[in-house]
Amino acid sequence: MRRAILTSSVGSALEYYDFAIFGLATALIFSHVFFATLNANAGLLASFATYGVGFLARPLGGLFFGSMGDRKGRKFVLLVTIAIMGASTMMVGLLPAGPVGAVGLVVLRLLQGFGAGAEQAGASTLMAEVAPKAKRGFYAALPFVGIFAGFGIATATFSLLQHMVDQSVIIAWAWRIPFLSSIILIGVAVWIRLRLRESPTFVALEGESKVVKSPMKLVLKEARRPILAAVLMRLAEQGGSTIYTTIVIAFLGSVVAPHHGVAPGEMARIGTTAALIATLSSVFTTPFFGAMSDRFGRQTIYRWGAIFMLLWAIPAWWMINTGDALWVTIAMFGGLAIGCNSMLGAQCAHFAELFGNRYRYSGVALSREVGAVLSGGIAPLLGIYLIGLAGGAFWVMGVYTGILSILTLIGVALSTETRGRDLTDLRDAIH
Repeated sequence: MRRAILTSSVGSALEYYDFAIFGLATALIFSHVFFATLNANAGLLASFATYGVGFLARPLGGLFFGSMGDRKGRKFVLLVTIAIMGASTMMVGLLPAGPVGAVGLVVLRLLQGFGAGAEQAGASTLMAEVAPKAKRGFYAALPFVGIFAGFGIATATFSLLQHMVDQSVIIAWAWRIPFLSSIILIGVAVWIRLRLRESPTFVALEGESKVVKSPMKLVLKEARRPILAAVLMRLAEQGGSTIYTTIVIAFLGSVVAPHHGVAPGEMARIGTTAALIATLSSVFTTPFFGAMSDRFGRQTIYRWGAIFMLLWAIPAWWMINTGDALWVTIAMFGGLAIGCNSMLGAQCAHFAELFGNRYRYSGVALSREVGAVLSGGIAPLLGIYLIGLAGGAFWVMGVYTGILSILTLIGVALSTETRGRDLTDLRDAIH
């Protein structure tokens, strides 16, 4: 258990650092480096389109590596995915500026998304399978503590750069430092994961000769309702997380700063500082809500998280629109650390419990990544477009966040309570 916690949490932290710095650079840097010939709004749209490309690759990675995880085991996949992400992220720091670099950015972002497609699903599935039944929600949420720690490191890195050098220096060359340094972090993560042991439920599946040759094909045939429920349940959680960690920062720099007559870099610093506080707080709130799901049930916690997200949406964006550091921080904390991560804390064990043992990894990976495309992948691009269409009005993103919350509540209604389920069961929790 201790080894699984270390390898899942620390490995995920180091791996997700790579994914997070791309998102932050998209909001702050890439429009100036790769799309400088476009106007401000068009450049930002192009940057977020590049960011969204990674989400398009994630279901493909989920399909490929999820199936591999059900055939060859969890450990092998977790080693491969982290190596792919590390190499592609490091190479972003070597790209030339301009159109040629933009093409390379798209290619590397596709590789990054492909590797990420089964990473989070594998980490949470592994922890759910090794955890004691009564505390499965808490332990399954621990890999996501690592993920938020990784995002915190990435946010702190950019925040440090913003405080140490001018925005012009960051755009000129300093933005490359976080990308190039990721190779060291990924090397450490690979070393840690080499010490990982295989999941006992997969070992049992192998021992009983019940490993299937085409798990992804089987899950698509037999687990349509669990997949639909999980995809809908991802919308508010993943979409909200992307909105609060990327669109908010872009909105502050491109809309709020000109409105208040403040330099975009100064307003962006408020956003990154608020994001850092919210993500570091999530290190504690995510396992807390996981533990609450052990006590009160997965559906109960998930439902209340989606309701909170719905009610918080408009007030949060009003606070963000003020440009005041305190209000922005409160909005980010409520939206991310409470709203998104109350759902995430319950989700980690719940998704693993929804699917039977023959294709659990495939089912979790497919559901998570299709949901990620429909929410996290589309959210930045659609969000920036809607803000531009509404003339910078803050309420449009509140409405958008609210719609995602309603769709997630429908997903919760389609699901069922899974707390305490036997994970060696070959059947799905719902049919």
